Amino acid sequence: MSGNTNRNIGFSLDYMDKSVDPRKDFYRFAAGRWIDAHPIPPDLPSISAFMELSELNLDYLHEIAEDCASGKKNAGFYGKLVGDIYSSAMNTEKIEELKFKPVEKAWSLVSNINSREELVRAIPELNMLGVYPFFGFFIAPDDKNSSVYAFYINQGGLSLPDRDYYFKEDMAEVRRYYVEHVKRMLTLYGMEESTAKEWADTVLDIETKIAKASWASEDVIDDVKNYNQVRAEELEKRYGKLMLREYMKRLEVPDVPYIIVRQPDFLDFINLMIVDENLDRIKIYLYWNVINEYAYMLHKQADEEHFDMFGRKLLGQKEQRVRWKRAVRMANACVGEALGSIYVKEHFDEESKRKTQELVSDLIEVLKERIMALGWMGDETKAKAIEKLSKMKVMVGYPDRFRDYAGLVTDPNDYVGNVMRASAYETLRQTRRVGLPVDKEEWQMHPQDVNAYNSPSDNRVVFPAGILQPPFFDKNMDYAVNYGGIGAVIGHEITHGFDNNGRSHDADGNLSDWWTDDDEKKFNELAEIVGKEYSSKEILPGVFINGKLTMGENLADLGGVNIAYDALIRRLGKDPEGDVEVDGLDQNQRFFISYAQVWRSVDSKELIMMYIMTDPHSPSKYRAIIPSQNNPAFDKAFPLEDGVQETRERIGVW
Repeated sequence: MSGNTNRNIGFSLDYMDKSVDPRKDFYRFAAGRWIDAHPIPPDLPSISAFMELSELNLDYLHEIAEDCASGKKNAGFYGKLVGDIYSSAMNTEKIEELKFKPVEKAWSLVSNINSREELVRAIPELNMLGVYPFFGFFIAPDDKNSSVYAFYINQGGLSLPDRDYYFKEDMAEVRRYYVEHVKRMLTLYGMEESTAKEWADTVLDIETKIAKASWASEDVIDDVKNYNQVRAEELEKRYGKLMLREYMKRLEVPDVPYIIVRQPDFLDFINLMIVDENLDRIKIYLYWNVINEYAYMLHKQADEEHFDMFGRKLLGQKEQRVRWKRAVRMANACVGEALGSIYVKEHFDEESKRKTQELVSDLIEVLKERIMALGWMGDETKAKAIEKLSKMKVMVGYPDRFRDYAGLVTDPNDYVGNVMRASAYETLRQTRRVGLPVDKEEWQMHPQDVNAYNSPSDNRVVFPAGILQPPFFDKNMDYAVNYGGIGAVIGHEITHGFDNNGRSHDADGNLSDWWTDDDEKKFNELAEIVGKEYSSKEILPGVFINGKLTMGENLADLGGVNIAYDALIRRLGKDPEGDVEVDGLDQNQRFFISYAQVWRSVDSKELIMMYIMTDPHSPSKYRAIIPSQNNPAFDKAFPLEDGVQETRERIGVW
């Protein structure tokens, strides 16, 4: 997939395998021919509808970046930022010349550690350079006071994707690869092979200890469990060895009365570890964190060694991405809103925004009706649910105000330096606002992102311009295709506000138990049925979906389809002329086919294994099948040959 920006990736009957019974395998029925015709590209771990659109968007962004770098596009300061970062990433001659020199500053920070006190003082300095050993942090609205920003500490410190990679027997080969990788990378740095092997064993040992103290993925996504407020005066008592107040001061966090520790017992472990563990061994772990963070931005040998481990071995990716794609993605990561401000001027259709907003209104009205009709939810909770829905803010396209990046310095010949400065700039932008009022207009995604999100603490849903394109949305398509595509995505995000996690946030975004005990009991009973259904699905031999980890996304998929379908019927009622057959398919059939085609995907075995352990979403096949066949209208759209409808138990909460 290179520079052709006219690729047709939208809804198509050509994707279908009509030889398959839709009731037996709706996924293949809707997209089987596409699946057969799309082997995984050598430079990717998967190919999907999302990836096709992301690749198309990457072409658009590439053109912008090239024009900014050459001076062809007069985009002012934004253009300079994008052009400099892109140019520096493309300057392979300079990158080869520098070898490991770009990490010397961070490496020397570790070299100068000679005591426990110097160790903890070095951690925030490393954080400013984008290196996060032991744990991470982020700034977000306080989950119990969503009007102000709070400082959150989160578990971290692992190089492999999840704690289970350090323990599971079927990950033993990955661990062996990893130790060899660390050894080879340190040898490239100039270390004797015997020393590099000793260091590699040390890195795995320390990370394994950290993994043992880490929470499981299904617990990390629970906002209630992960809200643990620690008063400032208690920080030194409980986490004294980490000197957290000084740590925060060095990150320029204002004096605040408390912070939020998401996994307090994990931080207890780190607090003891930095004392109990040999200092020289900890320094080895820190040295590795420095090299590992920046290896893919360095010279060819380091870059290819990093790819061999984290691309080829972990994801099943056969080849590196071409240089320009990686350079564009780095510009996007560092100055995404600068790039996005140019993107929306050239590639976003305001008519698409208007039609999407119309569609959102339909879905919200349907959800209101569904809430009022729920048999398991009591009147008291219904009233609060309606209040929350009425206060939910929906943002479409791009923010009203773009970030200004004032003071950020970029250099077309300093790739790693650009990334480090961008990291430090964003870190301070975030940390300096702890305790200040929340900017309700700020976005957590860039306008060009092919994605969407629900922010529980803000009670808002956001749909960037990047996703408002085929196959998700096409202003020239019939209603069914758009309601089955972006409509189901919008319904999905809206229902997140009321799922197993979102339901713990009230209308103002605060963590609050606003459900009655009886409603909670009935909700959990219904959710448990959903969990069992998904957990019964075998993805690879002996590998099943984790119904607990994927619960929220499964509920949102189920609800999203139901709400989007009802919204389609509502829209067709307002516009009967739109209730048409197209290519021999009625609006009901096209809705479900459109929905399933959005989830078309071919994934490497390695990626599937990683997703099963870490991703709160179910695999694409079952995202397509289960929500579709759970909707009663599916039986009418695809009846048995004799016209008899099957009777099956419906699952879900909406």
